[in-house]
Amino acid sequence: MTHLIVAPIVLPAIIAALSLLFRRRRRWLGAAIGLAGCGALLLVALALFARAYDGAISVYALGKWPAPFGIVLVLDRLSALMLLLTSVLAMIVLCHAVITGLDRKGWHFHPLFQFLLVGLDGAFLTGDLFNLFVFFEVLLIASYGLMLHGQGASRLKAGIQYIVINLVGSTLFLIGIGVLYGVTGTLNMADMALRIAKLTPGDQGLAGAGALLLTLVFALKAALLPLHLWLPRTYASTAPAVAALFAIMTKIGVYSLIRVTSLIFGAGAGTLAWLPARWMLPASLLTVMVGFIGLLPARGLREQAAFGLVGSTGTLLVAVSLFEPRAMAAALYYLPHTTLAGALLFLVGDLIARRRPDYGDAITVGPRFANIEVISVLYMLAAIALAGMPPLSGFIGKLLILDAVEAHPAAGWIWAMVLGTTLIAIIGLARTGSTLFWKSSICGEAARPAPGGVTSKELLPSIALIILMVALVVGAGPITVFCDMVSAQLFAPQGYVEAVLGKGVAR
Repeated sequence: MTHLIVAPIVLPAIIAALSLLFRRRRRWLGAAIGLAGCGALLLVALALFARAYDGAISVYALGKWPAPFGIVLVLDRLSALMLLLTSVLAMIVLCHAVITGLDRKGWHFHPLFQFLLVGLDGAFLTGDLFNLFVFFEVLLIASYGLMLHGQGASRLKAGIQYIVINLVGSTLFLIGIGVLYGVTGTLNMADMALRIAKLTPGDQGLAGAGALLLTLVFALKAALLPLHLWLPRTYASTAPAVAALFAIMTKIGVYSLIRVTSLIFGAGAGTLAWLPARWMLPASLLTVMVGFIGLLPARGLREQAAFGLVGSTGTLLVAVSLFEPRAMAAALYYLPHTTLAGALLFLVGDLIARRRPDYGDAITVGPRFANIEVISVLYMLAAIALAGMPPLSGFIGKLLILDAVEAHPAAGWIWAMVLGTTLIAIIGLARTGSTLFWKSSICGEAARPAPGGVTSKELLPSIALIILMVALVVGAGPITVFCDMVSAQLFAPQGYVEAVLGKGVAR
């Protein structure tokens, strides 16, 4: 048992306290502590990724209480991948927030940022359903504060809606956990995987109801249609850098769907096998359509990025919903891309808004602004990434998904929806680029400088995201091999169960 597994939870909690302690005395010191903490967390995530790469599943028993009686953290390839993605995104977004001064608009930005990481990392590592709920609540409480950071009437109104919807989701989550605990007598996911298959016919109905409640909650977190309506308004109302970090929050819903379905309700669950997946494909296809069509009437860059995030997450869920090894491997390649691409569009939107103080991120013609040539290139690359066009990694991800579903009965619908919405995304994003850059360039006048000025350093976080997506293309060979290995481990849950409960347990 290595103590490094608990570091992604403990480290940001300590950094949160330190940044709050020093923030009130010296602002720069609080920001430096936050950046140093994210850097250390990235190193920890890399070390854990290397540890999980060969397929070994590591278990950390808190208090040395053995499962299923104690709380355990479990590190496998999927959780290591999610930890690394979260750490990379957090580092880049925090750099953007510090460079642009967003963190100076309130005292508690850095502590809330770090506590959000506590919730995310804990959810990816926990091997216990109730503690998945607990870490969900930690990240949601932190996200409430981050969403309202910087104040504003529209932000407060959207924040209240966000809180109410998530309170309903949390209530359903708790009910679903209670139902499953009532019929299985355990909250440990590995132990529950064993007990689900042995339920009597009288208990299987209740277990199925609990499974569907959890699926409903995870679909809400992933913004799956028709539970997506909260996301565009919420993400369009908050600060762009915060919305960029929130791009990983939809993926925690996707992760939970993958983890719970493949482990507890997989092939070994008898009559309940793959129950959560039975309705996901049509909902995912509709989510793709609604998300990318929403790009067309969007009035602001944040709203457009939010709808694009809904559409790309829907594309991801199309592959996930099949719960087939090849499709899952394709989804796992596309998952980092859609997170980075969504974050990139939010950050580029912020760069544009800061240079157009009289217009903000409104998609309307205005005067020329500082760095318009460079930012137009960044926007073009962000649009290419979100739409899934070459040469960036979205094209490879969509190609892998389309290839993986070729033999599925619904392949025609999937191909038509993915390709059709890609065209719609290209039209919507091209229209925005034409308005903001080509027509604004013709106007010729320079925009009024933003308060505090703008610097070229602000471009660096967005450039870093583009470099990461280029790396996904350059390293597509070994990365897809790794995704195949992650998928294979997911569809062989006996290894996870034995790692948690001990060798020789009966499936």
